[in-house]
Amino acid sequence: MDHFHWLHRGTAEIFPNQNNSNNSEENLVNLLKNSDRPLRVKLGIDPTGSDIHLGHSIPFRKLRAFQDAGHTAVVIIGDFTAQIGDPTGKSEVRKQLNSKQVEKNVESYLEQLSSVLDFSTPGRLEIRYNSEWFNKLDFHKVQELLSTMTVSQMLAKEGFSERYKKENPIFLHEFLYPLMQGYDSVVVNADVELGGTDQKFNIAVGRDLQRHFGQKPQFGLLLPILTGTDGTQKMSKSLGNYIGLKEDALSMYSKIEKIPDTLVQNYFELLTNLDLNELPKDSRELQKLLATEITSHYHGEEKALSAKKTAENLVKNRNSLLTDTITEFNLSNVVFPAKLFYILSASKLCVSSGEGRRQIQGGSVRLEGEKILDVNLVFDNPEQLDNKVLQVGKTKFTRLVSR
Repeated sequence: MDHFHWLHRGTAEIFPNQNNSNNSEENLVNLLKNSDRPLRVKLGIDPTGSDIHLGHSIPFRKLRAFQDAGHTAVVIIGDFTAQIGDPTGKSEVRKQLNSKQVEKNVESYLEQLSSVLDFSTPGRLEIRYNSEWFNKLDFHKVQELLSTMTVSQMLAKEGFSERYKKENPIFLHEFLYPLMQGYDSVVVNADVELGGTDQKFNIAVGRDLQRHFGQKPQFGLLLPILTGTDGTQKMSKSLGNYIGLKEDALSMYSKIEKIPDTLVQNYFELLTNLDLNELPKDSRELQKLLATEITSHYHGEEKALSAKKTAENLVKNRNSLLTDTITEFNLSNVVFPAKLFYILSASKLCVSSGEGRRQIQGGSVRLEGEKILDVNLVFDNPEQLDNKVLQVGKTKFTRLVSR
């Protein structure tokens, strides 16, 4: 395996620098080999929420690999741009956040990132807030930024293009977002920028702006979008198919252990450092190893092994309780999207939606053995719940079916 295997692992695309004579991966490898200084590797995050999930962790894991190879991670906290919101992939204008919401989210993000990035080695991490430069930007500079792109170039961006075709409003401030993200690269003089595959347009704008301001354009290194626990859609809190970094060890272990078989290899590649050629062949052992490895990273080996043992006991206990007489509840009787507390009421596990909320708040509700604590948990479609066991307390069970 080559010395830069960490660079290639789980990478969707590396797109070129100003020299197109060789392929872009070779160019980046040459830069890594021959640079007489640590590279400045940028990753921007807009703290539009308070939680980071495993899907978000993928570019941060790659950033950590650059750190471990001796380079400088430059994390841009988009405390200014978060108040606009990245329009990428959005069919409507994003709600703008106020500064207090952003400040609270930043605090939560940094706490969670401490389990992924190296915060302690001198010279390995810079954390910058883009309000530092955008609060000082005068209108002449804004005009200069706007002059580097045309409206037709902006409308080539997939999300804008779709909205324009559907005659959904596109507001002028949204055009500023890619330019602002690109200007971040100019300010920090980035050599490489990391992002999901949906960020290619924004990263390319950064390259163009670096050229405009006389800098060497950065490399773009794109990483896959993680599929969620439902096995079909990208991991997203709004879809309920996510695994949060802040979740307790048992919840994290249980969710990972139950992901569809089709996702296991992908999760190993993107979320662990284990050798993919030395994994067990047995599918159950493979899933247990995956769950233990990821949970260990965020909670420590002792808690991960404890979660594994507890999960196995829960399965044994549940199997002893779930006889052939367990009731089924057909989700065709529910209008989706539906909140879980309503499903608890409709399935007669609770006498009312109010009781359903109280049972969730009290920690008495489990779905497939996993404790549910989000009172407002919403499911978009019945397929997300098909053939799963919903439980209240120790004696009330029903199997949810979507047929």
